[in-house]
Amino acid sequence: MTARRWTIPALLLCVALPWLPVLPAFWVTLANYIGVAAVLVIGLVVLTGVGGMTSFGQASFLGFGAYTTAILTTQAGVSPWLTLPAAVLVTAAVAWPIGAITLRLSGHYLALGTLAWSVALYYTFANLEVFGRNDGIRAIPPLELFGYQLIDGRASCGVIWCSVVLAVLGTANLLDSRAGRAIRALRGGAVAAASFGVDTPRTRTLAFVYAAVLAAVAGWLYAHLQRAVNPTPFGVNASIEYLLMAVVGGAGHVGGAILGAAVVTLSNDWLQDWLPRLLGADGNYETIVFGALLVLVLQTAPEGLWPHLARLRTVRHRVRGDAPALVRRGLPEVGTTVLEVVRLRRNFGGLVAVDDIDFSVGAGEIVGLIGPNGAGKTTIFNLITGVDRPSGGAVRFLGRDIAGWAARAVARVGLARTFQHVKLVAGMSVIENVAIGAHLRGAAGAVQGVLRLDRAEEARLFAEAARQLARVGLAELAERPATSLALGQQRIVEIARALCLDPVLLLLDEPAAGLRHGEKQALAALLRQLRDAGVAILLVEHDMDFVMTLADRLVVMNFGAKLAEGTPAEVRGDPAVIEAYLGSVA
Repeated sequence: MTARRWTIPALLLCVALPWLPVLPAFWVTLANYIGVAAVLVIGLVVLTGVGGMTSFGQASFLGFGAYTTAILTTQAGVSPWLTLPAAVLVTAAVAWPIGAITLRLSGHYLALGTLAWSVALYYTFANLEVFGRNDGIRAIPPLELFGYQLIDGRASCGVIWCSVVLAVLGTANLLDSRAGRAIRALRGGAVAAASFGVDTPRTRTLAFVYAAVLAAVAGWLYAHLQRAVNPTPFGVNASIEYLLMAVVGGAGHVGGAILGAAVVTLSNDWLQDWLPRLLGADGNYETIVFGALLVLVLQTAPEGLWPHLARLRTVRHRVRGDAPALVRRGLPEVGTTVLEVVRLRRNFGGLVAVDDIDFSVGAGEIVGLIGPNGAGKTTIFNLITGVDRPSGGAVRFLGRDIAGWAARAVARVGLARTFQHVKLVAGMSVIENVAIGAHLRGAAGAVQGVLRLDRAEEARLFAEAARQLARVGLAELAERPATSLALGQQRIVEIARALCLDPVLLLLDEPAAGLRHGEKQALAALLRQLRDAGVAILLVEHDMDFVMTLADRLVVMNFGAKLAEGTPAEVRGDPAVIEAYLGSVA
């Protein structure tokens, strides 16, 4: 997909195909409505299928696009083509604050929030005079091209489906960019994304606004196709139907948006036509049958129809050997105190999970943090990396107190981590997951991604990801789906992702879990190389043979408090440690 060679033939086909004599006018009309819906549903793929945010309000943004061009063309005499950027800007201006507020919710609360403002906007359209109230706005002029008015449905079809092609192209470019990987990373968990510098609130809002902008384009097309608008097509029922198109087609796939729009539109039309004939009575029977068919599709194909009908070609990221290396941060001199934890405390109500812990980690040193399950080790990791806020104490990184900083700010100064429970993004390849770790080492935004102006930076980011995969011994698995690997290999992928951040301090939460003996030896060798290069490493591990032979110092925790600290030999012989933790191991 690097050259997008399919774009020009697809555009030419969209222009020529509607004029074929064998294509009836009725089918051209259906194709027009499918195309308009497809543009909107492509945005839903980004928002819901990729970003994981359910919205019942996309028809409202369709309305803003339609009403903007209707008002400007009928009341101000503006050319329809000039109203397209206005429709996009107006809709984006409305969507940004709505998204910034609503996306603070999650799960079913988010869906209910979008439902609430969808209802509010529908009644806004229906009750304000500027929108024509329930009567709407009529006599909207058609699009005009080279002096020819596109009144004929065949002429409109070319414009609509060229818009679909451009929406597919722009969305594919976006998802294959730094900003797109940030959106996709939301599916792997906001905590993991933020820990590598992704501004998750801003990224969620970006996906929301992008989906709204495509809905505005669809609304602009709809207004000039229908030549009239009223509030009915912009209500909750229409939003639900668009969401169903995404789900039926395959919400995680851009092609599924077009397939879903076609299936739902054609099914509705066919059912409305044939059910009254079969039943011998008029009524909204199609709603009942369509609902049953939808349940059947979701039961048999929960990921939608597209993955079952199309064998998707994996996007291979050819790593350029001549790509300039990313700028690396300087490491402090070996022996310098990198991390200092001072009387760190975390209370959960009456439970003290971390009880006034003190320890430090120096540059070029491996410190093991060990203790029984539930001792508070992962909680300390979360407090250090900004995932959780401490109840008291300080976390000093190179002399600065970073306690309470946001996770993305902590990542920016050079702290990288892995997780006790692997957090890789399903649906992304190994190298794409690793490239997320280099998010802060790039700067290209969404617009550059959509226009494909970020290729030089992308080459550098993927070259770095390939280098780190080779470093951990997984270069040959770069293009494999990340979640198809064995658990131990997924943990190594997390380490490669953390190394892409170019960390000063590396925090590893049970990295040897699930590894075979040879893999553990290779991991130990890698960690020693990092230590010798000056990287500070804080390690949580339950494999005592692994950690005792690797760590320079050990900090032992029990019930949230520090039980002991010293060299592995000192800790191994401490009676309190043997009684609380090492007894069974010994």
